[in-house]
Amino acid sequence: MLAAERGAALNTLAAYRRDLAQAEEAIGDLAAATRDAVSSLAGEWASLAPASVARKASALRQFFGFAIDEGWRSDDPSGALPQPLLKRPLPKVMRHEQIAALFKQAEDEAAGEDPKAVRLLALIELLYGSGLRATELVSLPIGAVPRDAPFLTVTGKGGASRLVPVGGRALEALGRWFALRPQVPPSRYLFPSGKTGHLSRVRLFQLLKELSARAGLDPAAISPHVLRHAFATHLLEGGADLRVLQTLLGHADISTTQIYTHVDAARLVALVNSRHPLATRATSD
Repeated sequence: MLAAERGAALNTLAAYRRDLAQAEEAIGDLAAATRDAVSSLAGEWASLAPASVARKASALRQFFGFAIDEGWRSDDPSGALPQPLLKRPLPKVMRHEQIAALFKQAEDEAAGEDPKAVRLLALIELLYGSGLRATELVSLPIGAVPRDAPFLTVTGKGGASRLVPVGGRALEALGRWFALRPQVPPSRYLFPSGKTGHLSRVRLFQLLKELSARAGLDPAAISPHVLRHAFATHLLEGGADLRVLQTLLGHADISTTQIYTHVDAARLVALVNSRHPLATRATSD
């Protein structure tokens, strides 16, 4: 149902499968599990982070709803699942000077036209310059890069497609990569790999952390998703509209995009202090 009706991504399907299998190992057949058995999962999950508990509980709630629709169950025991209070974590954001250091290192290494160095430069240009998810980036087909327009056609979560603009720097890096990209064996992917057809997400994480270390940055604080966060945050700082940012990031719900507005708080305070009519009035004794 998740795959056919909701178009869930492969990573999402794998996570749901894993969560349901682990729950079934703990309490037995989920289609026949009693409310007390479902309630006991709170103890099984006691050592997990609240976000992990919430994800597992969500998977089970959706499963029980599906079981009722299919006639496997007549009752819904999901009310016995734990409901942890969650605080949405603020995204990690790279400062502008950190971005500059990372790109300087990548550009210096790519100056010698080493294919791997040029590929890495193209990868980070697209992560930071277009805000792509790691999976979206590594699985880009060659056809996603039109030769006559500065846009990428990206397939995101749930199979939804969107057009993402590509800046001049990224286009230049892609042009260099096209000239050096291996042609044998032939591949339909922009960043091919002999083992999986395209560069893996894990390898992208490794390459970025290794580059961070060479640039004198903390590798633990930098990942492909942190560069995506930086893309969104820095666009907002520059005055981008939240709805436009939602489209660029491929968020289905604008509430997901709104998490980035926290970084603009200082700018908004300065704006109020400088533009509000009362800001120019002297305070009376």
